[in-house]
Amino acid sequence: MGGAGGAGGGAMPSGAPGGSTIPSGAPAGGMTGGQGTGSAGPRLGLSLGDLSDSQLASFNALLAAVTGSTAGLGYDEIQQHLNADDYLEANGGGSDYGRANFYISFLGAPSDTGMWEFQFGGHHLAVANTYNNATLVGATPAFRGIEPFSAFDGNGRTNQPLAVKAAAFTALLAGLTTDQLATAKLGSVYSDIVLTPGNDWAFPTAHEGLQVSVLSDTQKALVLAAIAGYVNDIADADAATILSKYQGELADTYVAYSGTTALTEQNDYVRIDGPSVWIEYSMQHGIVLAGNHPHSVWRDRTTDYGGTKA
Repeated sequence: MGGAGGAGGGAMPSGAPGGSTIPSGAPAGGMTGGQGTGSAGPRLGLSLGDLSDSQLASFNALLAAVTGSTAGLGYDEIQQHLNADDYLEANGGGSDYGRANFYISFLGAPSDTGMWEFQFGGHHLAVANTYNNATLVGATPAFRGIEPFSAFDGNGRTNQPLAVKAAAFTALLAGLTTDQLATAKLGSVYSDIVLTPGNDWAFPTAHEGLQVSVLSDTQKALVLAAIAGYVNDIADADAATILSKYQGELADTYVAYSGTTALTEQNDYVRIDGPSVWIEYSMQHGIVLAGNHPHSVWRDRTTDYGGTKA
């Protein structure tokens, strides 16, 4: 693996798999797997459905250690996400859906020295944390989508996994003036995210939309809140480090959108593009259920896969 860019200062969790009861799975290779992260289908790695109760408990402890503690984000969002796929399985999706079709993989040997990556994912989900010498050096690509998008009951709770992210983007666009929205408006229709699973390191060279430097402090806070909706998916200390970096680059960051600002209609799309941060959010038609649902991705121009490109 190549050199890494620094993403955060947090140490590798003590529950890392080298000392757990979780057997290693085959590498999954970034955000893709089988038919792609946006679809249900075969993937490489170790299925949650193959874990014993004790192994599943160990995995959940590891997942909690590497993801954020904020309600509706991080670990909590992923648990709701798994509930959503169980809901699809029981409501027309069949056996291609459900938490048994989510997979754990390790690229390299988990260790306090050297570089390795923890991956967890399945339908609409990819977690890809890269560590080097026990330090997080990349938390992206991080793919998040969800169906159903509306709230539903499952596993003893009410779930709406991407509600925090959706609300932050809606508030951001609602906070712009008419003239600012005109500047932010993209000239093309975006039917999905641009940097889809497998479309690695294909960042546009030119920024489009509204530059954050012209915004008021209140509006800048809304941009940062939308970014935080993704960064806070990772462990709290690492998230604080990365968010501080993105905040320092906020003046050179751009907001762009197409479709409507409600972000409820098919082809509604919003993007945050900075010197480092890249976030996209796109509304899609329903696959298993009626109603639209979102695809989204957080990438980093320098630290995707810990900065490795081969």
